[in-house]
Amino acid sequence: MLPEGEETLVSKVLLAALASAGEDRPDGLTIAGRPCSREELLGAAGAVAARIAGAPVVAVRAEATLETVVAVVGGLLAGVPVVPLPPDSGPAERDHILRDSGATLLLTGPGGAGGGTGPGGGAGGQGGGQGVEVVPVDAAERADWAKPEPDEAATALILYTSGTTGAPKGALISRRAVAAGLDGLADAWAWTPDDTLAHGLPLFHVHGLVLGVLGALRVGSRLVHTGRPRPQAYAAAGGTLYFGVPTVWSRVAGDPAAARALRDARLLVSGSAPLPTPVFRELAELTGHQVVERYGMTETLITVATRADGERRPGHVGVPLPGVRTRIVTESGVEIGELEVTGPTLFDGYLNRPEATAASYTADGWFRTGDIAAVGPDGTHRIVGRASTDMIKSGGYRIGAGEVENALLDHPAVREAAVVGAPHEDLGQEIVAYVVADGVGEAELIDFVAGHLSAHKRPRKVRFLEALPRNAMGKPQKRLLPPV
Repeated sequence: MLPEGEETLVSKVLLAALASAGEDRPDGLTIAGRPCSREELLGAAGAVAARIAGAPVVAVRAEATLETVVAVVGGLLAGVPVVPLPPDSGPAERDHILRDSGATLLLTGPGGAGGGTGPGGGAGGQGGGQGVEVVPVDAAERADWAKPEPDEAATALILYTSGTTGAPKGALISRRAVAAGLDGLADAWAWTPDDTLAHGLPLFHVHGLVLGVLGALRVGSRLVHTGRPRPQAYAAAGGTLYFGVPTVWSRVAGDPAAARALRDARLLVSGSAPLPTPVFRELAELTGHQVVERYGMTETLITVATRADGERRPGHVGVPLPGVRTRIVTESGVEIGELEVTGPTLFDGYLNRPEATAASYTADGWFRTGDIAAVGPDGTHRIVGRASTDMIKSGGYRIGAGEVENALLDHPAVREAAVVGAPHEDLGQEIVAYVVADGVGEAELIDFVAGHLSAHKRPRKVRFLEALPRNAMGKPQKRLLPPV
């Protein structure tokens, strides 16, 4: 049930640009070099919708291809919940997602699913197990689809979490939540049909799929998906609006020619993990743009964003989107605490997991994000880290790991940094830093942080690595760091 007044955030037609009679162009969207008009997309997706109508759930092998976009849009037209399946998922993860979601169909590009041998076999050697039929998608097929728009409360997507605490859980995302989130971002970023959105993000996450594909199809902007998020591909995309994660932006900043090619853009957006302050500064110098950051998660979509007309500060993710409310749960006299949110973009619970759903909410109905944040007097949010790994309690102080990581990244020799709290007999926890760096020693980095922050925030130990473990979206995986 939406609070009174929030219904106005939602347009009845989820993919409004496909349903409108507005101006189209032969390259309304380009996916990995393959152009397609919105009319062609609608026809191809209509053919998919006709084939899958009535299915309980459909999975899509979410490669960065035009067929993936056609398949997802076809599912949304037909009102069948779509499960994006990571193309690099191993057999155990793939089997879990297909079985847990109840998908009866697995949509793939022509030629089958490809790659590996999944349980139960199937086309292309990667079937979905018992009862899952592999259905190739042909982007050249056409069919009219004139069925009514599904109810806005219906599930649009089942997005599986990263599974850092057990097997991945399926978050039920309604059509209403997707629409509210995209409309809020269009307002925050002045996103219009005149824009060209460019990015190369994976199509099985909120960032790449919901914002990066469905956003363009709702707003009506042109979309250029580069296939891979390489700096040279970003430079050639001709976007006015660019999406990236910190790893992508770090690589762009490391290619000055590619970065300078983005000077004609209107807005650069970073998300999915905090953008290091040095990368923010390098991009500002090379592109002339201060990057806009935003905050969200699978269960909430995007809830907080820096506005296009707002102040941009490194480490800050902006203000709540329309209809979203936030609060910080803190101890007395402490400025940071766990962020809780409520509003129209929240999920409808975890599939078949009522206990996990109940545990994710407070008694008065606010979602527990598990992230540690601070909110300034002007309402601007700053995310410090995860409560489970990034809130360090040392010597009576509460210290956010993200603040120490940013201080380390300000050192010219440090390329990557991850900070954790390790058990300590006297302090409770001691600050331990894992860094990727050249030509610098432990003592120098400890002193460097102590000179930039309060002395109690300095690392007690520094461990040097060849690279930090990261997931597909570039987020450091602290649980995979070697023991202290």
